[in-house]
Amino acid sequence: MSDLPLPPATDFIREAINEDLASGRFDRVHTRFPPEPNGYLHIGHAKSICLNFGLAQAYGGKFNLRYDDTNPSKEEMEYVDSIKEDVRWLGGDWEDRELYASDYFEQLYEWAELLVRKGLAYVCDLSADEVREYRGTLIEPGRESPFRTRPAEENLDLLRRMRAGEFPDGSRTLRARIDMAHPNLNMRDPVLYRILRATHHRTGDAWCIYPMYDYAHGQSDSIEGITHSICTLEFEVHRPLYEWLIQAIGIYAPRQIEFARLNLTYTMMSKRKLLQLVQEGVVRGWDDPRMPTICGLRRRGYTPTAIRDFCARIGVAKRDSVVDVALLEHCLREELNRTAPRVMAVLRPLKLVLDNYPDGQTEEFDVQVNPESPDAGTRRVPFSKVLYIEQDDFREVPPLKYWRLFPGNEVRLRSAYLVRCTEVVKDPASGEVIEVHGTIDPDSRGGNAPDGRKIKSTIHWVSAPHAADAEVRLYEHLFTTPDPSDVPEGSDWRANLNPASAEILTACKVEPGLARAAAGDRFQFERLGYFVVDPDAAPGRLVFNRSVTLRDTWARIEKSQQ
Repeated sequence: MSDLPLPPATDFIREAINEDLASGRFDRVHTRFPPEPNGYLHIGHAKSICLNFGLAQAYGGKFNLRYDDTNPSKEEMEYVDSIKEDVRWLGGDWEDRELYASDYFEQLYEWAELLVRKGLAYVCDLSADEVREYRGTLIEPGRESPFRTRPAEENLDLLRRMRAGEFPDGSRTLRARIDMAHPNLNMRDPVLYRILRATHHRTGDAWCIYPMYDYAHGQSDSIEGITHSICTLEFEVHRPLYEWLIQAIGIYAPRQIEFARLNLTYTMMSKRKLLQLVQEGVVRGWDDPRMPTICGLRRRGYTPTAIRDFCARIGVAKRDSVVDVALLEHCLREELNRTAPRVMAVLRPLKLVLDNYPDGQTEEFDVQVNPESPDAGTRRVPFSKVLYIEQDDFREVPPLKYWRLFPGNEVRLRSAYLVRCTEVVKDPASGEVIEVHGTIDPDSRGGNAPDGRKIKSTIHWVSAPHAADAEVRLYEHLFTTPDPSDVPEGSDWRANLNPASAEILTACKVEPGLARAAAGDRFQFERLGYFVVDPDAAPGRLVFNRSVTLRDTWARIEKSQQ
């Protein structure tokens, strides 16, 4: 029986852990995150990291980071390093337990020989296509390999010669001898080892045979003393093999528990398809802010706190479902609303000249840094005769219920003055509005009407002589449909790619104080959304990514439900 205090069982995984501790099956909790280093981690992996590390924390246990590096043909050190960075950024702490399946290659091979000696594994000469053909279907049993009855001594000799490199790649495999009529196809004599000549990022060319994931996974868990092997739901049908191998070898048995993987609207989670997007140049790389990768979300301005909050809110379930990406955006918006400094930025500038403001005069206004955090104080913002405002904040001929600037109308310049539009200047050739003139009410300093008259609109601005130049990248969903894989028969999933997923604005104007911003700094551009300084930024070059807009679809959904 465990002496650990048992936290409340808030989901079926914690219920199972509490039962195991109460019954004495385990006297501790030890979890792991076992990524394959064949790509960058995405938001689905973040759910698994938060769950596994969170369980270890909740029960005062341990958490391992173990790379499943059993397929060197697709693995790279770039992926190993990126995984480590992402797990650490999310808050995962594996202490001194950075582990690799390749750490156990010798032990795994010794157990393979043990299975052969027990008559529970054999060397098979069928090709990969023949293995699939012999496997059968969900309604038809498989056929036994003609090599299934080889004597243990012959199998042992062949296995050792496989390891020694005597046979060509793909010519032979080591298979478990279980049951070719088993209703679970994974139990129909699965392949345990294959011949593969590929240089491994850690073991070099020491091996030319490599264990399959299903073989290495459970035994690695056992070696590390993992108590609860938390996997996504697709591994549920693999659990019988996980348990069979551990029992057949006769080693310590962890408990595998499956939960539903994360599926997000407007998002593709397949690492293979994400790799295609990178290789085909659809995105700028794995860390493109449109990608659902953890590094892409980080570059877009997401915080570890927001992602952990999101994972906590969606919880764990036993059935697959799709989560609205609006909830992920809501979690970031909630955090940045509390923490991000407010600034003024004009993305599509239109010049506003204040005819009754003195030439060459500059004054400064104290503007709140964050109204949600009064302790954040104020910032000084310069004001002058010539300002930039958003093009959308002016209409020569206003539509119905348009309360912003138009000829004869008066609006509030945020924290500064009231201004009335008096004149419009157009390009003679195109007829495009290139400049707007107006007059301020000098008695309205701070933006307050001295006579209490009602002003229906407030717009933001930047002083033209003081403004810093910036490039701003606006991102939308990478796909146009909630389910990117839903395409007409014969069509490719890439048909759902959004051609307008990125817009780059190069003539933006921002408050001069932003010239000191560093990569990773986050801000709310008033009335426009939340933005982060991109790593492309450099001294004299400001680059911002829009993290999320101010519109909160999820908040509206919650409000309507309430």
